[in-house]
Amino acid sequence: MKKILFLLAVALVAASRVSAQKVQTLASPDGNVKVEVTVGDRLTLSAFRGSEQILKDCALSLKVGGTELDKSPKLSGTKRSKVDEVIRPVVPLKYAEVPNQANQLTFTFKGGIALDVRAYDNGIAYRFAINVPAPKARSGADASAKGKGQVEVVDEGLELNLPESFMAHVSKTKNFKTSYENPYTHISTAEYKADDEMTYLPILLESPKGTKVLFSESDVRDYPNMFLKPTDGNGFTSIFPRSPETWEPRGDRSWTITKERDCIALTDAQRTLPWRFAVIGEDKDIAQNQMEVVLGGKCELDDTSWIKPGKVNWDWWNHWTVWGVDFETGINNDTYKYIIDCASRFGVEYILLDEGWNKRVQDPFTTRDEIDVKELVEYGARKNVGIILWLSWLTVEQHMDLIPFYAKMGVKGLKVDFMDHSDQWMVNFYERVARECANNKLLIDYHGSYKPAGLEQRLPNLISYEGVRGLEQGGGCKPENSIWLPFMRNAVGPMDFTPGAMHNAQPEDNRGSGSLPMGGGTRAYQMALYVCFESGLQMLADSPTRYLREEECTRYIASVPTTWDDTRVLAARAGDYYVVAKRKGSKWYIGAITGDKAQDIDVSLDFLEKGGRLTFFRDGRNAHRIALDYKREQQDVTSQTKLRLHLVRNGGWAGVIE
Repeated sequence: MKKILFLLAVALVAASRVSAQKVQTLASPDGNVKVEVTVGDRLTLSAFRGSEQILKDCALSLKVGGTELDKSPKLSGTKRSKVDEVIRPVVPLKYAEVPNQANQLTFTFKGGIALDVRAYDNGIAYRFAINVPAPKARSGADASAKGKGQVEVVDEGLELNLPESFMAHVSKTKNFKTSYENPYTHISTAEYKADDEMTYLPILLESPKGTKVLFSESDVRDYPNMFLKPTDGNGFTSIFPRSPETWEPRGDRSWTITKERDCIALTDAQRTLPWRFAVIGEDKDIAQNQMEVVLGGKCELDDTSWIKPGKVNWDWWNHWTVWGVDFETGINNDTYKYIIDCASRFGVEYILLDEGWNKRVQDPFTTRDEIDVKELVEYGARKNVGIILWLSWLTVEQHMDLIPFYAKMGVKGLKVDFMDHSDQWMVNFYERVARECANNKLLIDYHGSYKPAGLEQRLPNLISYEGVRGLEQGGGCKPENSIWLPFMRNAVGPMDFTPGAMHNAQPEDNRGSGSLPMGGGTRAYQMALYVCFESGLQMLADSPTRYLREEECTRYIASVPTTWDDTRVLAARAGDYYVVAKRKGSKWYIGAITGDKAQDIDVSLDFLEKGGRLTFFRDGRNAHRIALDYKREQQDVTSQTKLRLHLVRNGGWAGVIE
């Protein structure tokens, strides 16, 4: 009898626990993606695509001020709503119109914390919101900050748990100081152990059934970027850099943080925190997603007519090298006028003066004797070519007056470099500088930067970010790594990869020098990157002399737009190949790239409304060995046409239908 009573008591306790758990289900508009949120001993989230579970019991927590949402959260209410709008990006990298359609479930907890969860047809997203009392002002150094309705976010927790072992495609980093340019590592989550290096976002996960999951974040404001540490149980846990309180310069482009706060952010006591999102689907779904865009926030500029995306002739990669001229080339006005002339000939909108145009990196107002920026601005204006200037972030921080100074001179934009951090202070630096540039009608391109996280949607003069293992890495930039970019780094926003090599080499032959650089992949591959990769500013990295000598290739890449009305991914397999068609007006451009394996890919042109003339560049018969080898061909096409694309290893295919 005692045994029966004991078992009955255990059953009653278990039943009471189940009844205490509140499980809410949210489905996407098409019903295929579902989210389950459980409020019990902890707050957890699970996600499904059809019958396949993608995320399992992902614990969410938040500690802000004296309020902690972790164990036994107290739910005070829920509310369901719909999101249904059309976003028209100022700088449309995939689509002129982006639908934002989702079902939303909002949980309100005691203590002033809320959770928004969204289910999209192609994924899920969540964010916390806080409305907590701010501490009263205290005497001393903290009084001014704490007296303005601010509160410490001590930590935000995510346990990103998977139901079984997935393949993880990540970019590892040893610490929070990183240029975000490390090559991808491909490892099963069962083997990615807790004592291994952490990773920055985005990451790409692949289930045993082949379903892909792209995880990243958006609308990051006054808050650090999230990093992920592996666990020993098929998952990850979030980790954030602490908020810097004081720092001092180190050299001409770095800093030493001398004191950190005991929190990840000191921020407004009433606000929403960043969105965390997971795009879920097939390879095509990942590559053509716009989750970072729809979650990034609304444009805050009243006038955007002056924001002009375009191409840029870049000097640094080719080491200011031109030849066959009657002046000494280098960092001087004669060389830059030659670069301007080349840009003008091909209709390239800008040239970039990279590092070296000023005498000292720390002094943005004193140029080297051979450089006259004002003269170059005036010369470029006569040729319809704008000037963009490189600067280190530290120089900009210490001389914010350079922004109106060069804007008044007629400079069109700045390339700001070497931030290499994504803590709260640095995230705020990005916004302060982008906003001041917007006030002075300057474009900005961030290098040494973290991935896009929404700021370019609110301030679209922020035209691109680097944060990628691009062509500047020389032989370290290999197509076998770059083939992942449409599914990872470029899948979350603009990416300044700096393509365009005219001296092409298979990776084993890539031994370029500073003055005579080489680019990995075939000629057709480098040309296809202008269609496959997305950036509001798209560089032409090679020497003007090479572009002038390779005129038919240069005219093609110069003609490829940087913004698009429509995008169709025609064929895709992450890590193997990517084929995409993009429309601008009545013209369709097609680009195809592969990694280190040759591919034969069949694609249909059934997206065409009417026929046209296709001009394309393909790998030559010997391009697998001699990467310079290519063929230019033409044919008439209609919506009934099917193309077979043969790509050699590290090869490509690029065309236009008009």
